[in-house]
Amino acid sequence: MKTNWLKYAVALFSVIFILAACGENKAENASKPSNDEKEQGTNEETKKYKIGMTQIVEHPSLNAAADGFKKALADAGLDVEYVEQNAQNDNSSNTTIANNLVSSGVDLIFANSTPSAQAVAVATQEIPIVFTSVTDAVSAELVASMESPGGNVTGTIDNHPEAIPSTMKFMKEELGVKNVGMVFNAGEQNSRSQVDAVKEILKDMDMTVKEAPVATSADVKQATESLIGKVDAFYIITDNTVVSALESVIDVANANKIPLLVGEFDSVKRGGLGAYGFEFYDIGFEAGQMAVKILKGESKPADLPVQIPQNLKFVINKATADTLGLEIKDEWKAELSE
Repeated sequence: MKTNWLKYAVALFSVIFILAACGENKAENASKPSNDEKEQGTNEETKKYKIGMTQIVEHPSLNAAADGFKKALADAGLDVEYVEQNAQNDNSSNTTIANNLVSSGVDLIFANSTPSAQAVAVATQEIPIVFTSVTDAVSAELVASMESPGGNVTGTIDNHPEAIPSTMKFMKEELGVKNVGMVFNAGEQNSRSQVDAVKEILKDMDMTVKEAPVATSADVKQATESLIGKVDAFYIITDNTVVSALESVIDVANANKIPLLVGEFDSVKRGGLGAYGFEFYDIGFEAGQMAVKILKGESKPADLPVQIPQNLKFVINKATADTLGLEIKDEWKAELSE
């Protein structure tokens, strides 16, 4: 009997030992991430994104928007490889760039200008596209509406709803302008939209627009000169072709003592008299924040409303005002740019 009892005791002890060991292994395994979990965590930490950047032409405002975009992604801590292309204001190159970016397998495309955004929107309906420096995203057929873009495209526009009305009011009430000269590229939907907006506003202000369309930056000086004697002031909108050759307009305007109002602050720094506007760096940064949400899978372009610029303000170039003999009044509440 003692022998049998001893056998039972040994067997029972063995069972208890095995069960305890299994429990420890289960607890240890439960506390360790699986291979799949470890791999997923590593991918999230080390993923490198490839972003295509397309810009229609080289000029300070667009360059500032591109810098703002990159800063937003850097602030988010994303590891990004940029594929940057500039069409140098050539429509054929613009289309080629769009197609090349799509075929290169980028994760997202940043389109800096209306023509750039239109080209990539035609080239792909799958890769997410975030634009900036676009004036009218709906008329450009980039989005279905500002609130609900739909599709694979969204971004930030460069058109504050009060910018053009404020500029026209300043021209009329402070400068006594009746005829406004506008040099622009009629082939740019962005520009045509702004010119039409100016005309609509001036219907009720007893003012008129004198147009001088151009096709290339080489045409800008001659087109500006063609308006001398016909206009009381120039208004240069955010037209990529004209802004890239803005010095030609500035030289003609100053030589003839004609005020030159512009559409953005970089053109004020270059010699334009003044602008109601915002920093292009800021709208580029806001576009970058939208891109971060898309890349992280937090939002889709279709669900991200198109954003308008914030913080509209009036900036005047003091040196240009002095050249024109124009007194800067306190009630204008203008910031001064030397």
